[in-house]
Amino acid sequence: MNAPFPSTPGVSDSDPRLPLQLMIAAPRGFCAGVDRAIEIVERALQKYGAPVYVRHEIVHNRYVVDSLKAKGAVFVEELDEVPDDAPVVFSAHGVPKTVPAEAERRKMLYVDATCPLVSKVHRQAERQIEKGQHILFIGHAGHPEVIGTMGQVPEGRITLVETVEDVARLEFGPDDDLSYLSQTTLSVDDTREIIGALEARFPQIVAPKAEDICYATSNRQAAVKDIAGSCDLVLVIGAPNSSNSLRLVEVAERLGTDARLIQRADEIDPSWLEGVGTIGLTAGASAPEKLVREVVDRLSDWRQVEEQVVTSAEENMVFKLPRQLTD
Repeated sequence: MNAPFPSTPGVSDSDPRLPLQLMIAAPRGFCAGVDRAIEIVERALQKYGAPVYVRHEIVHNRYVVDSLKAKGAVFVEELDEVPDDAPVVFSAHGVPKTVPAEAERRKMLYVDATCPLVSKVHRQAERQIEKGQHILFIGHAGHPEVIGTMGQVPEGRITLVETVEDVARLEFGPDDDLSYLSQTTLSVDDTREIIGALEARFPQIVAPKAEDICYATSNRQAAVKDIAGSCDLVLVIGAPNSSNSLRLVEVAERLGTDARLIQRADEIDPSWLEGVGTIGLTAGASAPEKLVREVVDRLSDWRQVEEQVVTSAEENMVFKLPRQLTD
């Protein structure tokens, strides 16, 4: 008589699925700015009734946007798509000064859901311009936050820098009064390299009083660093136009771990699990926890999942709502 196969720890003898270690990063998912922006739209719907218009996606997540659409939010690209008598919310990414100015000219009811940490960068930009400095802004061209921040200052007073190579092409000299700022959702490591290149080429450049990359972006990248080295694959839940989510993929890949960006669990290809014993899981700052659990359930369809939450930082940040929605 043949001896039975030894049991696999954590797997029932009657369960044919292979075990899968799932390391779930913490913190992950919604940050305080995203929580605040979503609540602003929901409170505006409660206070003013549907429809409430939202200029651009309130946050970069299709699930969130579709959920708010179902409640009566209408998403548009520009203010000229909004009737004069309808309330409008500006997205968490921030907007150029021309947008609220146009809303005021039209006597529109608007609510600004710009993340307070993005607004802080806007105020720093204004102060640097007041001091006569030309701003070198580190960010990604076309991103709503970049458009919003560059739109805080007069044209020609701010220059976008995307890479270390861009620094070498700048046409400023040692006598130019320069300062720098950065987008809040960048790679911590990439931004550090660009700042190093700026400071090496322009020793006179003035740094912001505090780092511009937000706490949530830094924390989520650090959390991925803590797990990626122990994983065969890292899954990042987020939208393809979400800067902070894309950076999480890059962080894992820099550590030599395969990483994939997904929006929902149904995008997971079971072939990705072939030869994989440990998966890391995280979510960008615009992705709700519901989508994390959805992914865990999907993986459990194919494998015997053993979850382990790896916490690298605790977050308790809360941002106040605009007074017009709380009075």
